Amino acid sequence: MRALGALSLAAALALAGCASAAPAEDEHEDHNHAAHSGEAVETAGPKPRIVMTYDGGIRIVDAGTLEEVADIPLEGFNRINPAGDGRHVLVSTQGGWQLLDVGTWTEAHGDHGHSFETEPTLTDLSIAAVAPGHVVNHDGTTTLFDDGTGKVLVFDSALWAQAAEDGEATPLREYQADAAHHGVAVPTEAGGLFVTVGDADSRSGAALLDQSDDIVVESTDCPGIHGETSYGDGGLLAGCENGALVLHGDHFHHIPAPDDFGRIGNAFAADDSSIVLGDYKTDAEAGIELHDIALIDVEAEQMQIVDAGSSYTWRGLARGIDGSVLVLGTDGTLRVLDAESGEVTTSVSVLDDWTPPAEWQGAHPSLVEHGGFAYVTDPQSGTVAVVDYAAGTVTSEAEIGVEANEVVLSDAGMR
Repeated sequence: MRALGALSLAAALALAGCASAAPAEDEHEDHNHAAHSGEAVETAGPKPRIVMTYDGGIRIVDAGTLEEVADIPLEGFNRINPAGDGRHVLVSTQGGWQLLDVGTWTEAHGDHGHSFETEPTLTDLSIAAVAPGHVVNHDGTTTLFDDGTGKVLVFDSALWAQAAEDGEATPLREYQADAAHHGVAVPTEAGGLFVTVGDADSRSGAALLDQSDDIVVESTDCPGIHGETSYGDGGLLAGCENGALVLHGDHFHHIPAPDDFGRIGNAFAADDSSIVLGDYKTDAEAGIELHDIALIDVEAEQMQIVDAGSSYTWRGLARGIDGSVLVLGTDGTLRVLDAESGEVTTSVSVLDDWTPPAEWQGAHPSLVEHGGFAYVTDPQSGTVAVVDYAAGTVTSEAEIGVEANEVVLSDAGMR
């Protein structure tokens, strides 16, 4: 982990290099209350943590050392999503979303920052939902969609710590869809709201609403709309069963798939890249095992379909810090592809061969990326591996003792 240690050291020098001339305590009034409660300690720099669900609980490990930080018992199949502030995670449980404090954060202070850590806690703050669905972090907001009612709640991502202390979270905006469905919503930078359109049986597309919830523009050319990502200067892209739907400004564009049924269910953008990565499925009756990926050029409005080199699932896709495409295959190999050409530039053997489960909820290898490293979990061996994908090497591996299912990396507010 020497490379990661160097990265952490660089971050520490940039963020906490003021130690010799630190402001007096009374100059830190804007710091989070928990940082001065006696329960948290200041660290030399941000200390990201990996959050993993398993059957019976949530396991949290230090991303740098891979040592266990906490194990929180929690029955049931629990889903997790970043809450948007680098510190908290929203756990989808029966009855709503419950806020998990991962216990690591960084507070901006002028031209530097101060990082802290404490014991992770599953807080008492819960946001009610009949069927908690998608969580979207975008432009400083966190948006929740209740599939059971069609209700949308938009929160300020920076206020989760205060909300946990108060015991309640007040939304910035609420919206009620015409019908309950498996949907998603995203606030736009201009004050609008992108929201899917559908009902319990089908989804047809999306609409852009103004601040009064009136429709500005609507598209019905996106059957089965699912998954979203933001790109560039305020653009949004969602997957369809016939390609992708792009919202740019106040108008929609449809980018067609080359196949009659060409479903994109999950999309991944990268900073400074006009290419959006999508998983790609051509058989509506097939399971979660896929073989091709879609490289969607949002500027040229074109879609390139590329053989992934191995079958994979949606949990095996991510973007690299240089805009590259990362694909974790069922052959245990992590491939790095050039987003423009689709050519493989690096391959790293990480796991043994594995077979995707019949149901999407089943535990299987997951991939998350942070700071130039790929973190790969393997439920079969109960391990997590760290990959320097630019160098093409596995830098560290550790047993975590559980069959990790869903995985989130909480970056401690390292922006």
